[in-house]
Amino acid sequence: MCGRIVLYTPPERLARIFGADLAPDVNVEGRPRFNIPPTASVLGLRACPDGGVADPTGHSGGADGRATDGPAPLPRQIERFRWGLVPAWAKDVSGSSRTFNARAETVATKPSYRSAFKSRRLVVLADAFYEWKPGPGKERTPYVFQRSDGQPLALAGLWERWISAEGEPLVSCTVITTEAGADMEDIHHRSPVIMEPEALDEWLDPDRADRDELESMLRPPPTGTLVHHQVDRRVGNVRNDGPELMEPIEGSGRPIV
Repeated sequence: MCGRIVLYTPPERLARIFGADLAPDVNVEGRPRFNIPPTASVLGLRACPDGGVADPTGHSGGADGRATDGPAPLPRQIERFRWGLVPAWAKDVSGSSRTFNARAETVATKPSYRSAFKSRRLVVLADAFYEWKPGPGKERTPYVFQRSDGQPLALAGLWERWISAEGEPLVSCTVITTEAGADMEDIHHRSPVIMEPEALDEWLDPDRADRDELESMLRPPPTGTLVHHQVDRRVGNVRNDGPELMEPIEGSGRPIV
């Protein structure tokens, strides 16, 4: 599972990296967050609504902000989402504390996700995520995972729009997980699906509907994509939120920040 994420890269830089516009409600500078839990607000990248325009700065698709050759990239937008997907048919938001992750093996068929899987796909943006290694009894040891190249993570997910009884809209999301690959399997048996830059257009495009092709993208990241180190158990308390949460326990490695 993936139950806590970190995001300290300013939204303006994320927009340049991913060749995207910022939605009006996204602050250009943003506030660094080091312990974001489910039901909190996260930043997600999706195809521009209503066929919007691409990033006016001219950056178009490379993970480092450089223009790429080939067809014009899919216009993209960074927006705020509530982490914990609320299906359009839900009576209320109470179930969203259990829908912050969706399993790749059932995401195309499970009622909570299957409609969003067809045409409402996104990536949740993060600089890192935490995972806990089971130990003896109820003991669990937290670790932080980051990309080995220092770039932000693009975690495959889905989004949904829900309308309350009072007519108030809510956009929410979930992160898709799959079997852990070599970078994670010694810590946890599940891993978030991490999208590489060249796969983003295919995943985000709402007109792509081939289930087999989409499901084939939901695989563990290649070996060497992630690095990790042990961190303090203070990360288990959502009231704790600061860069010290990412500091390595002595002898467990050094963070990439």
